[in-house]
Amino acid sequence: MNKLKILNDPIYGFITIPNSLIFDLIQHKYFQRLRRITQMGMSYMVYPGAHHTRFHHAIGCVHLMQQAINVLRFKGVAISNNEEDALYVAILLHDIGHGPFSHAMEHSIVNNVSHEQISLLFMEQLNEEFNGSLTLAIQIFKGKYHRNFMCQLISGQFDMDRADYLKRDSFYTGVAEGNINSERLITMLNVVDDELVVEEKGIYSVEKFIIARRLMYWQVYLHKTGLVAEQLLIRVLKRAKELTTKGDVLNASASLKYFLNNEISIEDFNLETLDVFSQLDDYDVISAMKEWQYHDDFVLSNLCEMIINRVLLKIKLKNKPIKILSLEKHIEALILEHKITRAEAEYFVFTGSISNQAYQLKHQSINILHKSGKIQDIVKASDQLNLKALSKPVTKYYICYPKVKL
Repeated sequence: MNKLKILNDPIYGFITIPNSLIFDLIQHKYFQRLRRITQMGMSYMVYPGAHHTRFHHAIGCVHLMQQAINVLRFKGVAISNNEEDALYVAILLHDIGHGPFSHAMEHSIVNNVSHEQISLLFMEQLNEEFNGSLTLAIQIFKGKYHRNFMCQLISGQFDMDRADYLKRDSFYTGVAEGNINSERLITMLNVVDDELVVEEKGIYSVEKFIIARRLMYWQVYLHKTGLVAEQLLIRVLKRAKELTTKGDVLNASASLKYFLNNEISIEDFNLETLDVFSQLDDYDVISAMKEWQYHDDFVLSNLCEMIINRVLLKIKLKNKPIKILSLEKHIEALILEHKITRAEAEYFVFTGSISNQAYQLKHQSINILHKSGKIQDIVKASDQLNLKALSKPVTKYYICYPKVKL
């Protein structure tokens, strides 16, 4: 069977699958599930085109990794065939642990289990199935490999993950500000003392990358409508779990019921749990919400109806923390109007905060390699004064409450 297939990608054109191991991993049911996991969660509520999946993104990352390896080898960086294969595997599977709508599940029906932890569990299980051929990839994914630049290509301030998702999300949302020149950035990569650097002539591309990241976070990832939709989804799953715990039997797929019926933390993720998780995707949650909007429970039915019909809560963003009085006013009005408990009202009236830090100075900085051989952090190397400002986190506070009578 010919495993060196070519895929047609709307961003990069034709992408070649580099080897048979990558082909087999793509064909595996764990990876095929990513076709049913939206890359951008609830952002399609704001940007109708944002229906691309984690599958698209992972394939795009492999393509960029191929380019990065070719560029670095051309510049004399030694990368063995085993290391090359491991880099492809690690970047292909870096997001395999994402649950329905990407981030919503981490905060609702599993107890503080991150998608990175689940990705690692999937990789370890696949390593058994593929006779240990993922061992080096797992080492790189965990950041434990002695050649640090390889770990940086998987997870760093400028890695293949960010290089793909900014460009891809910009394309599918139509937000042109996020369209970075990832190919030029990759062409400017080099390695000094096992650390990833960007050559001096790529400095403006790096500046554009950091600014694009900031704009994409405010305009897209932290857009207030997408934010309130995701908060509603988290609350739907939380309420469903609460009702199930009290003995209510909710209509849902077998895999979703499993997570509603059981308290799952990272210690509980055995092979059975992992297998059930691998059957869970966006469609389970959407079909459940279509059923639950007719449930007797005031909270569950209204939350589901809001998402299904896109009649969301009102959300206001402020630069200062929300005053308790403002929150109380909306909670009391809702309790009075619907004769519900305070705990129920708090599903519809709540506050929170969002933070945007385009560049983290203390976390694996992006280093610029000058022609003299001197290496400098991008903030010091750049004549763009606002880059330092972009390295400081900006926090905004929000309040959500019903804008129409429930």
